[in-house]
Amino acid sequence: MKSLFALLGLGLLGCLAYLFFWPVPINPVAWQAPTPPDYTGQWEANTRLAKLDNIPLDEHAGPEDITASIIDGRLTIFTALHDGSIMRVDPISGEITAFANTGGRPLGLEFDAAGNLIAADAYRGLISISPDGTVTLLTDKTDDGSPIRFADDLDIASDGRIFFSDASTHFGAKDSGGTLQGSLLALMEHSNDGRILVYDPKDKTTRVLIDGFTFPNGIAMCPQDRCILFVETGTYSVKRIWLQGKNAGLVETVLDNLPGFPDNLNRAPDGSFWLGLTSPRSAPLDKLSAKPFVRKIIQRLPAAMHPKAENYGFVLNFSLDGHVLNVLQDPKGTYPLTTGAFEPDDGWLYISSLNATRIGRLPWPKTERP
Repeated sequence: MKSLFALLGLGLLGCLAYLFFWPVPINPVAWQAPTPPDYTGQWEANTRLAKLDNIPLDEHAGPEDITASIIDGRLTIFTALHDGSIMRVDPISGEITAFANTGGRPLGLEFDAAGNLIAADAYRGLISISPDGTVTLLTDKTDDGSPIRFADDLDIASDGRIFFSDASTHFGAKDSGGTLQGSLLALMEHSNDGRILVYDPKDKTTRVLIDGFTFPNGIAMCPQDRCILFVETGTYSVKRIWLQGKNAGLVETVLDNLPGFPDNLNRAPDGSFWLGLTSPRSAPLDKLSAKPFVRKIIQRLPAAMHPKAENYGFVLNFSLDGHVLNVLQDPKGTYPLTTGAFEPDDGWLYISSLNATRIGRLPWPKTERP
């Protein structure tokens, strides 16, 4: 009997030693999460995303971002997928065709003035794809030699400069086993290791515009390129950095204490912006924000015991000054892990997803560009 108790004691000590001392990839930093808002007022639950029209992607999955271009006189949708594919989608017939494969994991997509599709590839860096599908790496490191480990989203200024997010310098998407895995590590650590970069195609330089953020994500240019909006997923916020005028370099908060994890940003034809919330906030993660030691212990637990993303469809439309204009939800999460919304002004609003096997869309009135 004594031997049994001794073995049990040793086992217990072993478990405690594992939970307290086993090496983990994160070194959590204390912060204070704001009290999450209720789903009332401007966030009151609705079902406006519950019955989407769907464009199947055959065997492909993960239409993380969506953009469009006029090809042969017709609007054509482009989306980036898990397997590195970028697909062309005819929004009328629903026909999908392969356009290119980056050999990585493309996320954010935008067309430049020359008709090249620019992709923020989480595994490879910033990519350019010519109209014939030729893939060219623009940059995978900054001018000081630091690698771009998690290129996430981008937008392009009128002078051709490409502003894009490097979501985490600690947890590269490829090294972490994928974009979701890397994002979870970065959010658990919360060490402000993300940054906004700018690539200038004229001299092929890549410099750090600003750093010190926890998982900077979606990017969108302001009108006349006066500023850029960017998502900071780790603080549930959308921020603005001024590029011109007396406030150049100033960072301001546009939306704060959002009810979910914000992801992609896209500018709408009327000058407003669309934002996707991938999942509602995690109560355990918020409660442990000021307890880095406990977060480290949780990281040692089996993955099945870690906080999980919840399927809850949520996109919102807001003005440059942060006034919320539209909120579209699906509490049942029929279309999973919504990352954003794209409005090409063709009478539809297209919804992107982290892992769906289809593109969702719903009728949306056309608007006049300002």
